[in-house]
Amino acid sequence: MYEIRVRPQYPKPYQVRWLVGPRTHAKSFATKPLADGRRSQLMAAARKGEQFDVETGLPKSELAALQPRMTWFDHAKDYAEMKWSEAASAKGRATRADALAAVTAALVRDMNGAPAPAVLRRALTGYAFNFSEHRADPPDQLMAALTWLSAKALPMSALEDDSEPVRSALKALSTRLNGKRAAATTITNRRTVFNNALRYAVERKRIAINPLPAIDWSPPATDDEIDFRYVPNPRQAEELINAVGTLGARGEHLHAFFACIYYAATRPAEAMNLRKSDCTLPKDGWGVLLLSGSASRVGAAWTDDGKSYEERGLKRRARSSVRDVPIPPKLVKMLRAHIDRYGTAPNGRLFRAAQGGVVLSKEYTDLWQEARKVALTAEQIAQHFAEVPYAGRKAGISLWITSGVAPTEVARRAGHSVAVLYKFYAKVLDGQRDQANALIERAMRAERPRVSEP
Repeated sequence: MYEIRVRPQYPKPYQVRWLVGPRTHAKSFATKPLADGRRSQLMAAARKGEQFDVETGLPKSELAALQPRMTWFDHAKDYAEMKWSEAASAKGRATRADALAAVTAALVRDMNGAPAPAVLRRALTGYAFNFSEHRADPPDQLMAALTWLSAKALPMSALEDDSEPVRSALKALSTRLNGKRAAATTITNRRTVFNNALRYAVERKRIAINPLPAIDWSPPATDDEIDFRYVPNPRQAEELINAVGTLGARGEHLHAFFACIYYAATRPAEAMNLRKSDCTLPKDGWGVLLLSGSASRVGAAWTDDGKSYEERGLKRRARSSVRDVPIPPKLVKMLRAHIDRYGTAPNGRLFRAAQGGVVLSKEYTDLWQEARKVALTAEQIAQHFAEVPYAGRKAGISLWITSGVAPTEVARRAGHSVAVLYKFYAKVLDGQRDQANALIERAMRAERPRVSEP
């Protein structure tokens, strides 16, 4: 900071000069008191340790005051739009919108005049954070909710100045609309989205630092290991699959669909995407399924082509990846019989909805629930045993492990990494470890030298 320069020849003769990095900045005033006041302001900012902008020479606080005030709502929309085209997975778009909606609804100045929580959530997920070309204009009720939020949203600076807004956001992302605590995986996923959005705010210089790591808060621990009390054994799995086949025309059509989930341990979305060209089905012996993708329902509002389902590559694999899974003769015969009876869709897909489209998750889930009523006891149903179709995949993988298939091969067929296999199927693998130890011990005893008789 230089002394005030006096230049009588100018209309504003008193000039304040200061240095920021390599650049000198100056401001002229008509009177000396005005110049003294400005110099004092700059010196006070410097004493407080404020950063100065090299281009403008202004302290950070003054520069921020000159910028258009961006709210968290504005930033969240900008972040969602950036990710929409960058990460084009429809499922990822929907998941991100859900997380941002939960957080954004909490980052407001007050709740005066707030719309119902369900209305606000619909407005945020379906419109504010959705950038589909196929999306219609929001109805008046949802438009009013977004207008209210725009007026009430906290400025980005509030997330730096006080920890309370961040804590409110964390509480919101941990809570369902009905007030109950969200599932541990949902909380973890939402927190990840919140953290990434804050990192993007730092990148765009909307906040100086990400405040989230400084908050004394941790997501709930998740027990990833499968609880095998609810996984069917081979007999129960077959009874459930057979029960599906007794449930009328739809059950007969999807009988082999559920068999793929168990005997080939496919994910439901992988079985849904299975085509005739993916199947090697000899008259005798084992066959092979080539799994190259999945078809999952996410809603037309989240896909680029406006379809209600999304075709994707294999989970956590490159789009061109293919996974070959040997299948037992029983499944080979079921698939051959299915093709002989029903043929395929025009695109070669084996399993179709009642109207010929992609099988909806609700359709096969409802069918599974009916099969549970046929195959299970009332006690098992009440205890949520084999509650979802995915239980068939867990049962199939467990069968491979207990049959003695090497963990590396089980992981390959299932489309897991070995690390993930050990993480989810630790109890089954522990049993195999005990069996392996017994075999090694037996071999060691056989190798002990015999003591010769005198």
